[in-house]
Amino acid sequence: MNRKKLQKLTDTLTKNCKHLFRGFDKDNDGCVNVLEWIHGLSLFLRGSLEEKMKYCFEVFDLNGDGFISKEEMFHMLKNSLLKQPSEEDPDEGIKDLVEITLKKMDHDHDGKLSFADYELAVREETLLLEAFGPCLPDPKSQMEFEAQVFKDPNEFNDM
Repeated sequence: MNRKKLQKLTDTLTKNCKHLFRGFDKDNDGCVNVLEWIHGLSLFLRGSLEEKMKYCFEVFDLNGDGFISKEEMFHMLKNSLLKQPSEEDPDEGIKDLVEITLKKMDHDHDGKLSFADYELAVREETLLLEAFGPCLPDPKSQMEFEAQVFKDPNEFNDM
């Protein structure tokens, strides 16, 4: 398989995953090596809920301190939501959304989300897995990727 075809397959799988690189680059060296790539694909295609929760939490924890702060939530939601032209101050709506999210997910009421808070909230309501934006492939993209990759195993002989 040539580089162009592999890139097209990857784009199909990851088209809505905004923070893919940060989530895959586990050693934060600015490169995704083969093992990180394989681990990421494994998680995307066959990962358990626990693995996906850890992955999403790491993606949402922008500064890597082990918590998702109000500022991180605001930043992610601001970049994920469509702005309405009629709104005078769209940031106010996002701030309100952050507060609503904290009320729903911050079980220890410390004003930020730990992994324990996040895990408990996601187990109660699975839709909260990607509460701050898409970072996992949607099922349709996943099926398209698998159909392309697994349709002809001999196609990978030229890699």
